[in-house]
Amino acid sequence: MARMKFYCDEERCIECEGCTVACEEAHELPVGISRRKVVTINEGMEGKEFSVSVACMHCTDAPCEQVCPVDCFYIRADGIVLYDKEKCIGCGYCLYACPFGAPQFPRDGAFGTRGVMDKCTMCAGGPEETNSIKERELYGQNRIAEGKVPMCAAVCATNALIVGDEEEVSAIYRKRVMSRGKGVIGSPYGWSTAYKG
Repeated sequence: MARMKFYCDEERCIECEGCTVACEEAHELPVGISRRKVVTINEGMEGKEFSVSVACMHCTDAPCEQVCPVDCFYIRADGIVLYDKEKCIGCGYCLYACPFGAPQFPRDGAFGTRGVMDKCTMCAGGPEETNSIKERELYGQNRIAEGKVPMCAAVCATNALIVGDEEEVSAIYRKRVMSRGKGVIGSPYGWSTAYKG
């Protein structure tokens, strides 16, 4: 079975934050929760600055799944890492284990008590019945079940953010790099950390 993966082409990302806003709107996320964020590396260094859109990378060997004491994470056959909000106890182990800082925790009350974890679902919903009202309320849109790409990739104006089968994503990356005339130097930014094997 195909394994779904994200890739953000740092040569194309223009830091417009369209992916971030689209995700927040599509899933009606509470204030303070951002499943996707744009990070600029080497900011202010002329010629070395680049931006990359970061969210859960749906790792092959997901560290969040390994450290969760209540087993709220699960990896679907297509490689999408999902979680069960009704099992999560908000301990934060997943946040410390994730190399991308994907798990988010809402802050409630006067003292900022941590709530149940939230993260990118690659627009694939959760453990509830597909496209049910409960799934929509807890996890947002289930665009994968509808045969659509995640909202962030759908609105990316420069096609920097691509998602799909890992072989297809890899082929697109190779084609883009070869067309730049530099040849394939290494793997894309963050690829080796998220996808082992």
